Amino acid sequence: MLKWIMTVSFVALTALTVKAQSVSEMVEEAKQLEKQMKEEQALEKDKEILKVQPNELEALTQASQLSSRVGNRQKSKDSKTTYFKQAKEYAQLALKVNPNSADANLAMAVAMGRMALISGAKDKVAASKDVKAYAERAIKLNPNLAQAYHVLGKWNYEVANLNVFERGAAKMLFGGLPAGSLENAIANYEKCRQLDPGFVLNYYELARAYKGNGQQDKAIDVLKKALALRNTAQDDASIKADCKKLLDDLQ
Repeated sequence: MLKWIMTVSFVALTALTVKAQSVSEMVEEAKQLEKQMKEEQALEKDKEILKVQPNELEALTQASQLSSRVGNRQKSKDSKTTYFKQAKEYAQLALKVNPNSADANLAMAVAMGRMALISGAKDKVAASKDVKAYAERAIKLNPNLAQAYHVLGKWNYEVANLNVFERGAAKMLFGGLPAGSLENAIANYEKCRQLDPGFVLNYYELARAYKGNGQQDKAIDVLKKALALRNTAQDDASIKADCKKLLDDLQ
């Protein structure tokens, strides 16, 4: 009897180990697909992982980030909205697993930020407060998380450029928003560049902030450096095309 119990226990333990190894391998495969600029495939792999292990934190945060990126490439607002809602749902699940995960907080900031950019004045303003809070919490949890500074830079840029209707919504909902400025946006983007010199999107947004702040020479310099970077993400080629267009406009 004891021998039988030990055998069953050993088999069960082995099965759990194989399952864990399988999930671990799948997580690594999803990461490799993202590095290979196959984001849709990476997202599908994350979904497979989450069917097996719904609380796998890396898969949840990656699925959220990928949903935000894939969604941003969609043509229709409805398709974008579907992906951005999915990104937010994955981020919410990640935060339930570990509310102190810098990556989970960043994923939520990105998802809400993407949704805000395609929303009307009231929803955009309502979301912006949370975007800032999640980005700042991500930085607090991991001061070296480059993309969190990028999100905070984008927040400053967008708040600095709110139109009269959006500012009216902010005043009505919250009595106003914390001050956002192009100077702060530039500082955040520059911090991101320091931490991650290969992040192409950050160069484009930094150049836009310099342009908006009347610093065209710096904008031109940043754009030229962006065009010399190696593509490491699926959107880099199209972002570089935007960089080239902006550079041509400035020269």
